[in-house]
Amino acid sequence: MQADMRLQNADCSAQCAISILKMPPHRSKSEKNDGMAKHLRRDPYEVLGVLRNSTDQEIKSAYRKMALKYHPDKNGNDPVAADMFKEVTFSYNILSDPDKRRQYDTAGFEAVEADNQELELDLSSLGAVNTMFAALFSKLGVPIKTTVSATVLEEALNGAVIIRPLQLGQPISRKVEKQCAHFYSVTITEDEARDGFVCRVQSSDKSKFKLLYFELEENGGLSLALQEDSAKTGKVTSAGMYFLGFPVYCLDQTTNSVAAAKDPDAAFFKKLDGFQPCEITELKPGKHVFAVYGDNFFKSVSYTIEAICAAPFIEEKENLRAVEAEILTKRAELSKFETEYREVLAQFTEMTGRYTKEMQEIDELLKQRNEIHASYTTIPLIKRSSSRKKSKAASKEAKEDEVRDRKPSTRDRTKKKWYNIPLKVDKRNQC
Repeated sequence: MQADMRLQNADCSAQCAISILKMPPHRSKSEKNDGMAKHLRRDPYEVLGVLRNSTDQEIKSAYRKMALKYHPDKNGNDPVAADMFKEVTFSYNILSDPDKRRQYDTAGFEAVEADNQELELDLSSLGAVNTMFAALFSKLGVPIKTTVSATVLEEALNGAVIIRPLQLGQPISRKVEKQCAHFYSVTITEDEARDGFVCRVQSSDKSKFKLLYFELEENGGLSLALQEDSAKTGKVTSAGMYFLGFPVYCLDQTTNSVAAAKDPDAAFFKKLDGFQPCEITELKPGKHVFAVYGDNFFKSVSYTIEAICAAPFIEEKENLRAVEAEILTKRAELSKFETEYREVLAQFTEMTGRYTKEMQEIDELLKQRNEIHASYTTIPLIKRSSSRKKSKAASKEAKEDEVRDRKPSTRDRTKKKWYNIPLKVDKRNQC
């Protein structure tokens, strides 16, 4: 029961956190509900300005441009921009999830639960109070996804960031402040691009950060193309991007985490739902820009970043390809196994309920039988206390009789006379 209470409290905390952090400033509840109701019914494809057959990368690029345009940091307290920002985020939450996108394409909004949509929060725009709430709920285990600060993205898009060179095989250790980013450029040759390229970041103090990859725009600016959140691996947190010439998968561990908290079995069956292929499988020769973004709520992040050519790691490349193929197979098997499991679980629950019901009915019938048997008598009912005393007295008397039977009496012992005892005769004195 305590475990159930904890799950209910965590789910309640999640809903409270999302409600608080989604609330726009200086707007009444009725205005908020009216604005949301008006915008939530628009087609997500129309909101993002993409086609129904658009790729995941095209959808992501459209979302980032519109989110940057309508972000609260750039529009102050404009209620129209605030509603547009929510609408864009809501639409992206549907189209970025393969299952939700398929459900929407099949049955529309009725197949998508609006209350369970996960929002990506920009901590730099929350303010101190809401940031404290977010940090608290994160500590309690409530999954709160965060996004890169709009200020950082805008500075990158305008080319107003400092980019430091990062040499292959030469790690760099630094400290980045919260909701800030350090940018690095890596230049690779044709051979290095063909052999594969890896960029990894590691933090020894278990901090949260994001590893970002930016594409170079024609105007010299940078647009965010890939994002990898750090994950705990052993005693450290780490994140990596692998451009090896074949599809490499990323695992989003927050996928369906709130829904899984309501159903413990779902936590197992949904474990691999966030295992999705990276949009970019290889890099072209030339200059590439990466960044480390501090994703902690209040403190800075100490980290080490390194860029590696994958040429010496031939065996590792093949092992990665094989393991990910097995994970994909296992994900397909889990989907089938879940159906079988749910059916058997339903049967087990039904049988358990029937077992309990049958036991109760049998006990009741036996009780009625005993009562009927007891009714065939003219003897009045004997009080339990008096019958218990009689039983004890009879038991005591039986024990005394048993003791008397085992011990010979004094009279029996006196019957043994001295002349009944055989005497020893000395034959030497006989004539």
